[in-house]
Amino acid sequence: MPDFSLIVLPGSLTSGVAVTLDMLSAAQVMAPRCGVPAPTWRVLSPAGGPVALSMGLTVDTRPLPRRAGADSSVWVLPGLRLADTAQLAQHLDNPCVQATAAAVRRHVAAGGRVAASCFSVFVLGLAGVLDGRRATTTWWLAHLLQQRFPACRVDADRMVCVDGPVATGGAALAQTDLMLHLLREHGGHALADWVGRVLLIDARAAQSPYVVPQALVAGDDFVSGLVAQIEARWPEPVTVSMLAQQAAMSTRTLARHVQRATGKSPMALIQSVRLRRARALLEHTRLPVEQVAAAVGYQDATALRRMLQRLTEATPRQVRRQRLVADPARSSG
Repeated sequence: MPDFSLIVLPGSLTSGVAVTLDMLSAAQVMAPRCGVPAPTWRVLSPAGGPVALSMGLTVDTRPLPRRAGADSSVWVLPGLRLADTAQLAQHLDNPCVQATAAAVRRHVAAGGRVAASCFSVFVLGLAGVLDGRRATTTWWLAHLLQQRFPACRVDADRMVCVDGPVATGGAALAQTDLMLHLLREHGGHALADWVGRVLLIDARAAQSPYVVPQALVAGDDFVSGLVAQIEARWPEPVTVSMLAQQAAMSTRTLARHVQRATGKSPMALIQSVRLRRARALLEHTRLPVEQVAAAVGYQDATALRRMLQRLTEATPRQVRRQRLVADPARSSG
């Protein structure tokens, strides 16, 4: 039995399928250096045969097992290419996806493990394996995952969530982070570290630094207005009570509106706007950390450092250094 089963659906992201296979291939080469077994894998799909990926490329597959059996492999579902939320609903009704969800349900019920990232986390929800478990997905669809599968505890700030036999990853290229986790489980930290170094992949703990508040609330004029208010008030500290008063509603009603639109609390929305502004100032200016903190409503730099550490697991210096590394011209200017 192979160690991994890559489950490919029509429209699976070419990048997600490719990076999964490339990382497994790199791990196979590096495993002897680490003194661990080389991973093995197979590629499956609901019907078997060639499957068209998102950019028109195809991959050959074998059919998914029709019955639950002794399958010790980790089933891995990379993300899917979908244009909008309406297409997501249509996709989940697709017989091919329904068949995959049923197979996932049988696999987990028989003691198997499963991992998915991005839109494919919804397939796990359809299978019922997210009920009572914590999971992540691409951050801008987190509220839809929570709405559609309310028994799941959605934690979209995380890049990878592991709960029992189920591992989930964030947005599309969080597939790399998900695979690093799975390779770490398979062959230990040394193997995952080697693969990360060879392919120049940095493990990332959180999606928070990548969240764009305006995209998070796209389509909801009320919460978009809240984001604009928060941004307009800097450097004045913004509180949930202030936003509720401005909207002429109770804090509880405000919380319901924000939660429904974003999957987050009002305080988390404020922090998201604050984080994005702080990162922009750290990355694009040479303002001292104390001035950056004041610009986003903090009384001192300590509070800013705590927020960055909690939401991004990075310090202000690390945020600034990452930008300098990405743009060497700034470091010499």
